[in-house]
Amino acid sequence: MTIRIPAAYDGRILRSYLKLTLGLSTAVLSKLKNHERGILVNGQRVTVRYVLREGDVLELFDRDTAETATETVIPREHPLDILYEDDFVIALSKPAHMPTHPSHGHLTDTLGNALAFRYAEAAEPFVFRPLGRLDRNTSGVVVAGKTRAASGCLSRSLQKGEVTKRYIALLTGEMPADGAVHTVDAPIYRVEEPIEGGFASIKRAVGDPETDGAVRAVSRYRVLAVGGGHTLVLCEPVTGRTHQLRVHFSHLGYPILGDDLYGEASPLMERHALHALSLSVPMPFSRAREDVNEVAVPFAGCGEDCPLNTPSPDGFLHLWAPLPADMAATVKSLFPHSEVLTDCPTVGLLRALTLSES
Repeated sequence: MTIRIPAAYDGRILRSYLKLTLGLSTAVLSKLKNHERGILVNGQRVTVRYVLREGDVLELFDRDTAETATETVIPREHPLDILYEDDFVIALSKPAHMPTHPSHGHLTDTLGNALAFRYAEAAEPFVFRPLGRLDRNTSGVVVAGKTRAASGCLSRSLQKGEVTKRYIALLTGEMPADGAVHTVDAPIYRVEEPIEGGFASIKRAVGDPETDGAVRAVSRYRVLAVGGGHTLVLCEPVTGRTHQLRVHFSHLGYPILGDDLYGEASPLMERHALHALSLSVPMPFSRAREDVNEVAVPFAGCGEDCPLNTPSPDGFLHLWAPLPADMAATVKSLFPHSEVLTDCPTVGLLRALTLSES
């Protein structure tokens, strides 16, 4: 990574710039400090006590190498729908029926395997660093950091609450269509079920705050359309618990259509009707620009016609994955007069879809 230091950071101590402006973790910074070409300014190795000057050329060696590449993810060719890619991040629209990570029973059919194949073909070292994961049958946006430093920036943004995820879900049953934003604040815990040789389960449930293992889980949603015994909702997991939206809607009495773990299978869809429609996250290192504030503000300086799936003037990457064919067809069959969100929109529509309690 190469950055020309702008005037705003003249006189800044390099350590401060690396940690506070670029958002590098202590672990990443340590690796850079110990590498011969880890931190260069104007072609010369420097310590983190160096005082930056306007026009300095900062180089950070944060690329993966053959020694640091992942060897446990087996490369396998699968189609990839890439929404955006640069030197730091890659964003994809994950199809349904594909796990995000390899696991027992899914060693070669995951998004990780597909990316491993892509980079093996290009002879590029590969480490899979997704920002969270989607369930196997949940379709939609997944973003991953392509370097240690970029991944650290993404994770830091998630921890600071700067990442917004928006989902479309089809529910069984008809919710009141009041147009309001509703909040579900209900703790989730892992259900232990007996299996041969012990207890284990992937299933979660809503419990009391005192329930052993329960963690706070908060979701927001707004009803978009109701009819024919079903409800179409826009929803947002404020926290990121396993199966959170699926558990919360089942708890409310409106399980996601086709969810055979928290509801029932359905002839309308061969999987649960949940799609990660959009994700907004600060671009790694965007705070290093003069025109981006230290505090991330979504949509700041973005016009209504600003396109998605490309870096925006606000320093964010606003991603959008259109509804896949199976879900779009089901929505259209249930709500023939509603607009189906199939095309990549602009910031104007995304702004309207942002859920808030204000």
